[in-house]
Order: sequence, then C-alpha cells, then structure tokens
Amino acid sequence: MNVIDELLANNASYVARHGQRELPTEPQLHLAVLTCMDSRLDLFDALGLDLGQVHLIRNAGGIASDDAVRSLLLSQRLLGTRSVMVIHHTRCGLESFDEETLQGELEAQYGLRPPFRLGAYKDVDQDVQRTVLTLRASPFILDTEIRGFIYNVDDGGVREISVD
Repeated sequence: MNVIDELLANNASYVARHGQRELPTEPQLHLAVLTCMDSRLDLFDALGLDLGQVHLIRNAGGIASDDAVRSLLLSQRLLGTRSVMVIHHTRCGLESFDEETLQGELEAQYGLRPPFRLGAYKDVDQDVQRTVLTLRASPFILDTEIRGFIYNVDDGGVREISVD
C-alpha cells in the first residue's frame, strides 16, 4: 500500500469518528492566517483553534504572493474576515538557499526563470515585517489589523514581531 492509499484508509476511519456536522462557510473568529506550508506547523493545536474558526492560507514561506493576496481578498470581501495573522517560523527551508543562485540554475535547466519570486531570505524577523508591510500596502486588502509572528518549530511557541 502506498502513502496515498494509507491516507485514504485513515480518512475512512476519520469519517466514522467525525460524524456529520455542518459548519458555516464564514470563519467564526473572522480571522485569516497566512503561514508556511511546512509540515511541522500545527497551528490549530498551537493556537487552540478548531475547525471552522479561521481561514488558513499556506504557501512556501507564508509570503504575500499574488495568490495569497487573492485568497485574503476573497476571505475578507466574501467571507467576513477582518484580522490577519502572518505566521512564519524558525528553521524554514527558504533560509537555506540564495534566490539569485537558484533562479540562475532554473534558467540554465529550463531556459527561463520562474515569473515569480521564490521567497528566499536570511532573517525571519525581517521577512515577517516585509510580508506584513506588503499586505498593509496592498489596495486589495482591507484596512484592518495585520500582525506578524514567528512560530518556533522546536517548542511550539509563538512570538510577535514589531512592525511599524
């Protein structure tokens, strides 16, 4: 049995335990969280969240990509979120490479560079600040509370980053 088949078997057990429950489409806490896709982040447990309470928007690095802004726009305009948490984390894979070097390697291999920023950075605090400021400056994001945080993948702690 491969990993996908194992996950489907797990789902059958989950459905049996879960039962039928219909949650509203709008998140109860009116909060959207932009974070990284890293598999070590269990934000539901770390923040004491339950299903149906927040929108969780994930991408590599939790950066304010066009698609993240699109998701936040829809979350705010159509589904009532009013606050945004940006949560990056320690020991992120985006800290492990140089943007220009990898872009050059991709260009050499494929004959072109990706039309998007890969998101490499060296300082997680600065990257959180950059993401928060990018969202605050976006004409597509409501003028609302947007705050930045760093999740420690080793102990689960969350600390706030000051953004002026």
